[in-house]
Amino acid sequence: MSQEKKGRLAGKVTLITGGASGVGREDALLFAGEGARVVITDVNEEDGRALAGEIGDNALFLRHDITREDDWQRVMAATVEHFGRLDVLVNNAGILMPSALEDTSLELWRKIQTVNVEGYFLGCKHAVREMKKTGGGSIVNMSSLAGLAGMAMFPAYCASKHAVVGLSRSVAAYCKTKGYNIRSNTVHPDGINTPMVAAMVNHMDLLSQVTSRNPDMPRSTDPINIANVVLFLASDESQFVNGAELRVDNAFLSSGD
Repeated sequence: MSQEKKGRLAGKVTLITGGASGVGREDALLFAGEGARVVITDVNEEDGRALAGEIGDNALFLRHDITREDDWQRVMAATVEHFGRLDVLVNNAGILMPSALEDTSLELWRKIQTVNVEGYFLGCKHAVREMKKTGGGSIVNMSSLAGLAGMAMFPAYCASKHAVVGLSRSVAAYCKTKGYNIRSNTVHPDGINTPMVAAMVNHMDLLSQVTSRNPDMPRSTDPINIANVVLFLASDESQFVNGAELRVDNAFLSSGD
């Protein structure tokens, strides 16, 4: 993929967790098309390496378990060694598993918090350490409508995505106080047409909860619609957007349904 044309992320080094598929993959392709150098991290090595190869010289794939601090240290070191700096982190990797409250095991609860909260905390921590060295940057934390409202069959996931909002706001406030010029925002999609969501729906048609009272509403949105919002937050166009929550839900939450 050619990087000769100047774009909205020209010259920026970006790191996208969970970048091998779904929204992360769309982020990587869109960012590369806008002139960014892209570090794609995932536990899915086959698809991640294939995507990096598709993008070309301005992409790097790294296997990455976001729950391990030593993995974050290795990924940050490799990013800086390969591309010289870090300007944008997209905390995108996450897990989604439905469970009735009284059937939710402590093991499942802890597993979801470890990935969706601790993984994001580690990303913010190590990204800030790098970004402040080079004058600032942007952190985009993927949350969900479940981070703004309750979802009956997702107590652990809902709690984790609310926690991401609190973390992101805290990072924004901290970096502003310190004068780091690092922004931190969250993105809140409705249902997304991704492999993770598709796998979940195969076992439980939870999207019907959303669409039953909104028959004309699409069952899910394409990842590119989310990636366009992530691109805005990653770019200098959003320089005054900090500590914010951006919903991408076709007014679902506003409609009160």
